[in-house]
Amino acid sequence: MSAPASVTPPRVAPAAQPRVSNKRGTELALLIFGMIVVVAYSIAAEGGVNGHIRGDVWVLPAFMTIIFVGFTIAVRIFVPYADPALVPAVALINGLGVAFLRRLDLGSAKANHTAGNPLDGSAMRQLGWTVAALLVATAAMWIVKDHRSLSKYAYTLGLGGIVLVILPAVLPNRFSEVNGAKLWIKFGGFFQIQPGEFAKLALLVFFAAYLVRKREVLSLASRRVLGIDFPRGRDLGPILLVWLLSLMVLVVEKDLGTSLLYFGMFVVTLYIATERASWLIIGLLLFFGGAFVAYFLGAFLGPFANFHERVGVWLDPFATPTTDGYQLVQSLLGLGTGGLFGAGPGAGVPTQVPEVNNDFIFAGMGEEIGLFGLTALLVVYLIIVERGLRSAIAVRDSFGKLLAGGLAFTLGLQIFVIVGGITKLIPLTGQTTPFMSAGGSSLMANWLLIALLLRISDAARRPPTPAAPQTGPPQLAGMATEVI
Repeated sequence: MSAPASVTPPRVAPAAQPRVSNKRGTELALLIFGMIVVVAYSIAAEGGVNGHIRGDVWVLPAFMTIIFVGFTIAVRIFVPYADPALVPAVALINGLGVAFLRRLDLGSAKANHTAGNPLDGSAMRQLGWTVAALLVATAAMWIVKDHRSLSKYAYTLGLGGIVLVILPAVLPNRFSEVNGAKLWIKFGGFFQIQPGEFAKLALLVFFAAYLVRKREVLSLASRRVLGIDFPRGRDLGPILLVWLLSLMVLVVEKDLGTSLLYFGMFVVTLYIATERASWLIIGLLLFFGGAFVAYFLGAFLGPFANFHERVGVWLDPFATPTTDGYQLVQSLLGLGTGGLFGAGPGAGVPTQVPEVNNDFIFAGMGEEIGLFGLTALLVVYLIIVERGLRSAIAVRDSFGKLLAGGLAFTLGLQIFVIVGGITKLIPLTGQTTPFMSAGGSSLMANWLLIALLLRISDAARRPPTPAAPQTGPPQLAGMATEVI
């Protein structure tokens, strides 16, 4: 009797991994749509200023389209699964900022009876800064291959951030003061940088790494008041230290906006880490209490006088409409003149507002595009912030969650601070409108912020890597390592 033939079990194909689309085609389509909006605004603004359309109206929009398409190629290479809405939204705002600066250049050329070459003026300089900012953002995406690696340098970045904050304060006024605020480092009369714009990114990395390590201690509560768990007194040290640093910025550098930005981003990052509303309450009480004391002391002490003066202008700008309150008064009048629909691109007089090319660019555009246009811009900003927060929710590691949440909130808070200042909601600040205002420091720092968000969103959206087949001893099966 012969042995039974062996039966070979059927081969089962491995389960196919679900295909995850990286949406890069959607990103390109959104970018092209944004650039069409920029071209339409440029044409309308030039027609409003000159009454006719020049043949070179396409030059700056074409350059912007080329550099932004080039950046999306870099995104495809370095962060292929990054959020597809971030770059088009930021490119739209950046492009509208350059187009509005071109509108200001055309108005100046018309007043001076000159040609108004598109390759010469503030718009072209801003385009140059945009190229530099995109190169820096590309380098950041290339160097930072994993956002978690930044936590290794948290304390170094924290120290560097503090140095950048303090540096303008210790320099003589002629090297650091602009419009009463000591926020700059000036190199002769041709170049200046605002180190605080880069300090916020370094400090955010430090805050996120520190709070990941200390979140359990800071989450402990000692007393429950009105249904809210408040922390122990011994755990208030970090928030008090950052509060004192913010007050130093307020007093020495004479800038409410930067002070509010630093303290706000720490308190919100602390709230994200601990999920305790009591930290928000403590933070608000500390900041508003400190600001009130600073305003009260400003009537008697010189170091607080600048803040006292700004609050006085905020309370009643029409009391000094031709001196201290002139800037805010002109901003309010321009916004009021624009109304719901605006005077039309190129049809307003935005140059009546001092510093309309940087701090007050939102007010200058508001006169021409009206409340509806400004609301649309704010919605685009809101999309950027929302996509950043979505990345914070989706990413798997605690450091990435805190960092992405802090980055998104910081951008939103900066928008609130500048828009609140020009609309008299809060006292005027020295903050610039992200991606729109003329200047290089803010533009480069904010594009760096976007590069970090792209890196984190890439980690959050990237499909999981299939597990390698187990080849080791059976007792090692199931073991995994975690990258901290």
